[in-house]
Amino acid sequence: MALLTAEQIGAAADRRYEDVPVPEWGGEVRIQSMSGTDRNSHQAETVILGPNGRPKGVELREQYARLLARCIVDEQGRRLFVTDKQIKALGEKDAGVLERLAKIAKRVNGLGEEAVEAAAGKSEAPPTGSSTTG
Repeated sequence: MALLTAEQIGAAADRRYEDVPVPEWGGEVRIQSMSGTDRNSHQAETVILGPNGRPKGVELREQYARLLARCIVDEQGRRLFVTDKQIKALGEKDAGVLERLAKIAKRVNGLGEEAVEAAAGKSEAPPTGSSTTG
């Protein structure tokens, strides 16, 4: 296989999405995977750092709205919720709907509970040494 050029990488359509019915809102939303930049920003907003600069917890305020604002897009992949006012309005929607959509957004983005805990520095250290299983 040939090595890719910067132009080929830039032109690759690598963002995944899923169209999700939201009967409570009367239609569907498109949940798209975040760009690397958006994911880094989301993680920076989510992880609470202690005075020593090490992660000490996770910011839960408006967590669903902040995540979904980066993932709900139109047919061209443009975010629907960009301003703080729009994100706050999204956060005021039904909690059950937001939670359901956030679970899908986490799945589409590979953001399971393990990933959140690892970002906050709460995951267990991987086992060391050799395995005794065959």
